[in-house]
Amino acid sequence: MSERAAPFHCPYCGDEDLRPHEAGHGAWECASCNRAFQLKFLGLLSQGLKPNNVGGDGI
Repeated sequence: MSERAAPFHCPYCGDEDLRPHEAGHGAWECASCNRAFQLKFLGLLSQGLKPNNVGGDGI
């Protein structure tokens, strides 16, 4: 089994200088904007993937 994926960019400033945060699993800190954030997988949607047939003209 592979390791969990790490974020590539800070969601606040977009910088790539990210490090694991001491708060625990899924917590990251950005050295550029000095913010800490946490990523969490919430689960799968019950309806799954469905085509977006809202209407309108096809291209």
